[in-house]
Amino acid sequence: MSKVRVAAFSLSVDGFGAGPEQSLNDPLGKRGMELHNWFFRTRTFQQMFGKEEGSTDVDDDYAARGMANFGAFILGRNMFGPIRGEWPDDSWKGWWGNNPPYHTPTYILTHYPRPSIEMEGGTTFHFVTGGIEAALAQAKAAAGGKDVKIGGGVSTVRQYLNAGLIDEVHFAISPVVLGKGEAMFEGIDLPALGFRVSEHVATAHATHVVLTK
Repeated sequence: MSKVRVAAFSLSVDGFGAGPEQSLNDPLGKRGMELHNWFFRTRTFQQMFGKEEGSTDVDDDYAARGMANFGAFILGRNMFGPIRGEWPDDSWKGWWGNNPPYHTPTYILTHYPRPSIEMEGGTTFHFVTGGIEAALAQAKAAAGGKDVKIGGGVSTVRQYLNAGLIDEVHFAISPVVLGKGEAMFEGIDLPALGFRVSEHVATAHATHVVLTK
């Protein structure tokens, strides 16, 4: 049965999913890249760039699961790019170049309409102005029975959690303390939302925690 999942979402020990001051030079905020060191070293990540190197350990197992069986993605606008407000033009097409890593229909939450963008490798970006439930309905229809991934950022995951629309969450908690940034858990009561810890595995690079209903 199709699920709505958050998978391979990196957090700091103090619960931040991105650093402060996101910009074109720091798309994940100051020091935000440090959260993903566990992922960068895996074969799953390296294969995204046509390489066959990288680890094939527990971290790679979770990285592979984080990209498997998804028929559609949902991203917040900040995950798509640094532009705020009205789109000045249609030149910005994401952080990832011509062949983004999604390879499925990908729905961008925004207040400002924009025509869909068909990219290489099967990714098509659709811009949804009707809110999180409208985006989820479109993503489920496009997913063809596969899962829908809520890809981030933090604000988007928090919105879907608070709305009770997520079935499973995998957080990869990196051994990094940021001190400030985008806080994941502030004001969120995971047990009240029906979640319990169903998996937890620690490696030298991350502690993987899976929450399910």
